[in-house]
Amino acid sequence: MKFLRLILTVTLLLVQVTPAMKCWGKLGRCRTTCEQNEVFYIFCRNEVMCCVNPKYVPVGN
Repeated sequence: MKFLRLILTVTLLLVQVTPAMKCWGKLGRCRTTCEQNEVFYIFCRNEVMCCVNPKYVPVGN
C-alpha cells in the first residue's frame, strides 16, 4: 500500500511540472526545435520558435 501511495505521489508531482508555453492561440508550443510534424511560423516571447501543426498556419496568396 505504501508503494502504491509513493507511485501516486510521484505521478502527481510529475504532472505538476510546468508544461511548455503555448502560442498561436493555444494551437502551438514554444520550443527550441520543432518536431517533424510541425512548422515554425513565429517567435514566442522568450525568442524560441512557436511550433505549429501546418494545418493551422494560414496560407499566403
